[in-house]
Amino acid sequence: MSAGPETGSYAALFDASPTTTKLVTLGNLSRVGARPPLGQYVRLLWERRHFLWADARAKVASGTRQSLLGKAWLVLNPLIDGTVYYLVFGVLMKSSHGIDNFIGYLLIGVFLFQFTTQSINGGARSVQTGKNLIRAFTFPRAALPISVVLRNLLNLGPTLVTLAALIYLTAPAEQYTWRIALVPVALALQVMFTTGLALLVARWAAALPDITNLIGMVMRVWLYASAVFFSFDNLIDDPVQRMWLEANPMFIVLDIVRDCVLYATTPDLIRWVWLGGWSVGLLVVGFVVFWRAEESYGR
Repeated sequence: MSAGPETGSYAALFDASPTTTKLVTLGNLSRVGARPPLGQYVRLLWERRHFLWADARAKVASGTRQSLLGKAWLVLNPLIDGTVYYLVFGVLMKSSHGIDNFIGYLLIGVFLFQFTTQSINGGARSVQTGKNLIRAFTFPRAALPISVVLRNLLNLGPTLVTLAALIYLTAPAEQYTWRIALVPVALALQVMFTTGLALLVARWAAALPDITNLIGMVMRVWLYASAVFFSFDNLIDDPVQRMWLEANPMFIVLDIVRDCVLYATTPDLIRWVWLGGWSVGLLVVGFVVFWRAEESYGR
């Protein structure tokens, strides 16, 4: 008696060869949302680098689409801030005395400090605003604050072009030297320590959301402590106080860029050592602190 089609279907379904059978044990399973080892975590982030970059570009485009002037606000915002600071500190308070090319000095401070401010503010909110994404997909949560920094880095591009044009065109116009090639190095170090701080505040804000209300106050204090619109030379004579203030990483970034762009001066090696230490140290500490709390995000 020949086997019918029903018999053949039954055999195909239930008489599978042992070679197609896989034994599932607890060792083959992993807990959903478990924190991977640090090295694997870094590799997972690196594998998603193209997505992070594309996501940052898409958010830059969508963020200015609703306004009439669009991407022009990327330049107008720091310009307006710079104008206000110039009127208050340069004209009313006369803090420009003793500073060569005060307009260039002020614009460099405002434009570069705004990048760090926006990245830290956005990083602090990144985990809270991304909770739905965290609950829906499995991915390294550090991608959220890193994406914020990438987005602000893309916004910084046209701002730097405008900054260079203004410094060159406004009186006294500066003649650029070979030292301009050192500026990208200083900016790369700024991006590193800003990323570390964004990861740190993202971790803290995820545990205690009220911290986001304090960040604005802290950033204002940091703004004044970084000599954005005045010089310490005119205000502080105590060498110990000067030493502590000048150890501030944002002050070092602004000082290096101003030396290279405005004053044709090669920054001291000790400046680079301090800035490199801040950048590598904050990036490593921020990344590890954020990674250690990986399993708590989105709860």
